[in-house]
Amino acid sequence: MDWLKIIHILCVMGWMTSIFAVPRALIYWKRDFAKTGVALSPLGDLTYRLYRFSAGLMVIALITGIWLGAAVWAFDTWVIVKLALVSLLVIHYMMTGGMVVRAKKGTFKESDFYLRMFNEISVLGVIAILWVVVAKPF
Repeated sequence: MDWLKIIHILCVMGWMTSIFAVPRALIYWKRDFAKTGVALSPLGDLTYRLYRFSAGLMVIALITGIWLGAAVWAFDTWVIVKLALVSLLVIHYMMTGGMVVRAKKGTFKESDFYLRMFNEISVLGVIAILWVVVAKPF
């Protein structure tokens, strides 16, 4: 099972990169669009590709995480709590995806402040997940 844990951790790391970077990149994409009027600039293309690539990492992280939760820890209470928190992070990620799709069309509804706060929410979610995994309080 060590190989499965390694795959899980690697995919989570890649997915987290996108969770933290894409909302921030949307701020810069929005500013770039305001200056140039070009919706899919190189920065926008990079942001879109990062989001799309990390979607695959998310799927692999979820599959391996559920597999580990069942096979290694028999869905202990802490695993269920972790999965619930991860579900919230998936919702956050999907909301980010909606923003990326709109940005690709040249529609930027969210303010810079909103995007910064949105980004910080994901940090708090990851801290909560790490606490549950490390402390196993339940």
